[in-house]
Amino acid sequence: MSKLDSKIPEGSIDQKWSKYKSSVALVNPANKRSIEIIVVGSGLAGSSAAASLAEMGYKVKVFCFQDSPRRAHSIAAQGGINAAKNYQNDGDSTYRLFYDTIKGGDYRAREGNVHRLAEVSANIIDQCVAQGVPLAREYGGMLSNRSFGGTQVQRTFYAAGQTGQQLLLGAYSALERQVGMGTVEMCSRHEMLEVVTIDGVARGIIARDLITGKLERHFGHAVLLCTGGYGNVFYLSTNAMGSNVTAAWKAHKKGAFFGNPCYTQIHPTCIPVSGDHQSKLTLMSESLRNDGRIWVPKKQNDTRKANEIPEEERDYYLERRYPAFGNLVPRDVASRAAKERCDAGYGVGASKMAVYLDYKAAIDRYGHTQAIKNGVHNPTAEQLRTFGKEVVEEKYGNLFEMYEQITGENPYEVPMRIYPAVHYTMGGLWVDYNLMTTVPGMYALGEANFSDHGANRLGASALMQGLADGYFVIPYTIGSYLANEIRTKAIPTDHEAFVEAEKAVQAQIDQFFAIKGTKSVDHFHKALGKIMWEKCGMARNEKGLKEAIEEIKILRSEFWKDVRVTGTADEFNPELEKAGRVADFLELGELMCIDALNRNESCGGHFREEYQTEDGEAKRDDENYKYVAAWENKGNNTYELHKEELNFEVIKIAARSYK
Repeated sequence: MSKLDSKIPEGSIDQKWSKYKSSVALVNPANKRSIEIIVVGSGLAGSSAAASLAEMGYKVKVFCFQDSPRRAHSIAAQGGINAAKNYQNDGDSTYRLFYDTIKGGDYRAREGNVHRLAEVSANIIDQCVAQGVPLAREYGGMLSNRSFGGTQVQRTFYAAGQTGQQLLLGAYSALERQVGMGTVEMCSRHEMLEVVTIDGVARGIIARDLITGKLERHFGHAVLLCTGGYGNVFYLSTNAMGSNVTAAWKAHKKGAFFGNPCYTQIHPTCIPVSGDHQSKLTLMSESLRNDGRIWVPKKQNDTRKANEIPEEERDYYLERRYPAFGNLVPRDVASRAAKERCDAGYGVGASKMAVYLDYKAAIDRYGHTQAIKNGVHNPTAEQLRTFGKEVVEEKYGNLFEMYEQITGENPYEVPMRIYPAVHYTMGGLWVDYNLMTTVPGMYALGEANFSDHGANRLGASALMQGLADGYFVIPYTIGSYLANEIRTKAIPTDHEAFVEAEKAVQAQIDQFFAIKGTKSVDHFHKALGKIMWEKCGMARNEKGLKEAIEEIKILRSEFWKDVRVTGTADEFNPELEKAGRVADFLELGELMCIDALNRNESCGGHFREEYQTEDGEAKRDDENYKYVAAWENKGNNTYELHKEELNFEVIKIAARSYK
């Protein structure tokens, strides 16, 4: 008997969610007032969930380690949010968004969850417009759309190159309204360091006040983890330095299975690494592939500057290899193609580990259109450039400014240099259709769960999932659990389970200070990141993964013998915060390699070099690996694999082609 029950409703795919909503158990308004919900994380998933649940009448506590929910990493999302509105009248539909997401994830996602996501996508846009989110509009006032990778329609809504920030401000406004009404208690500068379970059920958390260092106990009838992904296990990623896996990992060690940990998204359009001094990488929005053309010189080791290389000596390799999708192939495909060109000696820039993203053709094209609009029938080359630049600046201006500030190069004059980097993690806590983990009462929303993207996430779908989970899914699904909790009185935090959980947290903090080693936390984090990138990054193989597992074990042992954590526990201490997070990364990294070693196939972002087609594409093994790998923590860094078989009843599973 499998320990996994996905709880996917019966019925046809387009009726599952509507029938579920019509029959799910409800909590009456009077009872909601006595039910307490803890929300950990205040990004798009956390803020939208907390605001929605508080508005429904629940008592909500929100925890974030930033000084304000506005600083959650969701603000970093640039390019847009998907929704099947079909405003462009180009053939989009709920089904097409569903299909594109399943195919984009290389047939490793649940049909039921993905169709629900596609269904509610349109509601998200209506919600955000009602909140005043300044989404881009066409001249006539209609909301504007652009294309993203893995699709042949324009379904991505956006706000210049700062979509995540604008969406978060909308969710933050809704959250702060509830704070002002007293239905939400906001606990900023607090980090969750342990889950409290009683008889195997989630009943609260232990949090540390990051200013005073004080440990606090908090009860909740349900705990929602909305804490994002774990890309910082690689040290260098597009994630904010504070992004971590600690909340999800503590839940995992308390019984929540971890789903598909090896599924990591490599984003193809990032500013290349410039040296050992860097602590993070900068993402250039995928929306830039909407108008930009990616190329390398046709000649190996070409030392000429980009503008000195004539058109006929440029290889627009994505357009050449994938004519149907061109520069808008999915992220995993584009990333591997860039790596292949650089490895073959066609890379550009000083490091030769970059390719060009060129906007000259777009500026020329927009220039001609604008000239006609302005009644200029014989424009000069300079006029065309000016007109075209104005359009590009309106659509992507802040991204171009950001690139110039970082590199010192003007991307209106010379092509940008880009290279793939770690971005999003498709793996996360295993959840059922209700978004509940294998621990009753504990939920995971947004990037913290594994549920909607399979082995590769299509661009502009992260914001969609975070807001879908928070605004439109959890308000319904949590009722099926809380309807049975109305008789549960608030459990006093002097209960033995809270006392023991706090003792465990304190013991680890004490241990960090007792080691008095010689190496900084960052030393170990960088070392782990190097192992992960080289042996469990864009490409993996059996030999490298086995080496990585052993190297991580040795590194973890060294960490617990030789790490140096300065300062004290009863103060604001970023080194202590980092130590706890890196300790968890050192365990997660090993599980990621174990999962990657176990999956003897290539799919999406999981590219095993032994399993590829003749032309270098990912080669799936549907007969043996068409399942979600859900890992149970058995203690002492040992894990047991549980499999959730994936059934494709609506979409025919097929070879994934973008040619």
